[in-house]
Amino acid sequence: MSTKMCFEIPVLVPSTKGSLVVFGVESTSHTFGVGIIEFQNNNVCVLANVSSQYKPERGGIHPSEASQHHVNVSNEVVKRALSEAGISISDIDVVAVAVGPGLGPCLRVGATLARFISAYWGKPLVPVNHAVAHIEIGKLVGNMRDPLIVYVSGGNTLIAVQKDKRYRVLGETLDIPLGNLLDTFTREIGIAPPYIVGGKHAIDICAEWSSEFTPLPYTVKGSDLSFSGLLTAALRIAREAGGDKTKLGRVCNSLRETAFNMLIEVVERSLMLTGKREILLVGGVASNTVLREKFETIARFYGVRYYGTPPEIAGDNGLMIAYTGLLQYLYGRIVKPEELVVKQRLRLDEEVYPWLL
Repeated sequence: MSTKMCFEIPVLVPSTKGSLVVFGVESTSHTFGVGIIEFQNNNVCVLANVSSQYKPERGGIHPSEASQHHVNVSNEVVKRALSEAGISISDIDVVAVAVGPGLGPCLRVGATLARFISAYWGKPLVPVNHAVAHIEIGKLVGNMRDPLIVYVSGGNTLIAVQKDKRYRVLGETLDIPLGNLLDTFTREIGIAPPYIVGGKHAIDICAEWSSEFTPLPYTVKGSDLSFSGLLTAALRIAREAGGDKTKLGRVCNSLRETAFNMLIEVVERSLMLTGKREILLVGGVASNTVLREKFETIARFYGVRYYGTPPEIAGDNGLMIAYTGLLQYLYGRIVKPEELVVKQRLRLDEEVYPWLL
């Protein structure tokens, strides 16, 4: 997303005089990011959104290595963000940081930086729920007020709505998240990392090798999903395929279609249950083009509005932390640096958010 773009806030916030510059820090997992926004007259303008991603040479994310990556790049990312925004650190009015959910070592890097800036420069400090930030930035950019929320990423898969100033989870994964399913499968069969090549996930590239379909375990329980059985079965068949590219492509295509269709089923059920007229797709997996096409299809079928967050904000980024930090700050959600605590297992539905319906 290019900087200097401005958006009208779609939620209710207290009126303020003058402008506010908010500095947001994201470090929950593989990405260290800094976002800077300016708020004035109920509009948010993007000043900067800079990030650096840790990419393991093999295997999944190693928390200690990821946190060391964040330490190594943090100074450069901060300097680039400030330069892009055209401000100095003293011009910041509010510091926001993701405190969870996420990987402990990674979370502590961002928290330490935010505490330092807040204490040294005397700036208000705001803790942000990473999952809520994914939703709020989607609502802002998509101009949505009360959508059915579908959050899919490496660490989360859930369906939620807002009610009585809380996020209510209607359904979620009972074991591994959708993004973790795709990453684990492609890693175990030897076609990743890297997971993203030319804008496509490794599963998408593999799926192009065949258009055939093999039935795989399909586990939906009400509005909850389970992907572990699907992963186990797909890995077994893939290993039996050996180096046959066509057979491997068939497994990749079958895995992707089965997983995505499970998600679509629970989304349809949730639409019928809630009567929502908007669907918001957020999280890192929201950038998958095949998944987006499926959502566009059900949106047309049910006559509802759909918005999928674009790739530059679908994944982890500092911009979403800055914006959600602004909302928190406007409602007085401020902590002292010594009171800031990271929470690895922080849930979406743990707190009240005053700006919600």
